[in-house]
Amino acid sequence: MATWSAPGKVFLFGEHAVVYDRPGLAMAIKPRVQVTVRRHRRPAPAKSPYIAQCFREIGVTGSVYVSSQMPSSAGLGSSAAVTVATLAAANDEFELELGREEIAEIAHRVEKTVQKGRASATDTFVSTMGGLVLIMEGSRRRVPPVNLNLVIGNTQVSHSTSRMVELVAEQLRLRPGVVGPVMDAIGSLTLEGVRTLDDPRSLGRLMDINHALLDAIGVGHPSLSRLVLAARSAGAFGAKLTGAGGGGCMVALSPKSGKTRIAGAIDSAGGRAFITNLDTVGTRKENDA
Repeated sequence: MATWSAPGKVFLFGEHAVVYDRPGLAMAIKPRVQVTVRRHRRPAPAKSPYIAQCFREIGVTGSVYVSSQMPSSAGLGSSAAVTVATLAAANDEFELELGREEIAEIAHRVEKTVQKGRASATDTFVSTMGGLVLIMEGSRRRVPPVNLNLVIGNTQVSHSTSRMVELVAEQLRLRPGVVGPVMDAIGSLTLEGVRTLDDPRSLGRLMDINHALLDAIGVGHPSLSRLVLAARSAGAFGAKLTGAGGGGCMVALSPKSGKTRIAGAIDSAGGRAFITNLDTVGTRKENDA
């Protein structure tokens, strides 16, 4: 048997705008999904559609055990992490000799199939490669890592990524002269953010602006606003929603000494907080159980 894990992700900047070819900046974070794949003559059918599609894509079958540190359907890329870790473990167990780039590409195909064409390649790329990833002009590349202290707040309000994507598309169709410039502004924020990664206070202000712009195009939620404001009041440099919006999670940029205070404020505001930082590794082999 083979056991591999893969990290989740947050968007520091650029949700929704990347769908319309504006820049975005995503970051792998420490909570992981761990998957064990074992050769088996008669494995039970996979309960996860992502795992079942992984096996169809690579033409093998096996038994699977999944252990996750991440909430699902919360905007942290949990399905991408499951998909990447499954492919990496199966690649190891069945000696398929796939490279990381191939695993990322297959993982994206799996997500597109399961999500009926709506999946972004960003989540699977970040989960496979790790680090900070700039999405720009149709390409994805890692940028030099920085030590950012993050606090994630889960609203525990479920959301639908596809519904949020469709909502933004409808807003853009109805009001191109308003929503189009908002997308341009989010793209500009991303590039400014890349230039200020070593200045947490400036980076936090840009995150605040990005959150306001996402709110303006209709992907906010009262629970997200409550947690964002709680984090800022507790001393966060900045805070914003991460992912599709409409619920799910927010992310706060914290001073080194303020993480516990900010997490407590998020919890007191009705969320569920955890402290994290950058994961530079991406998918990795674990000791088999």
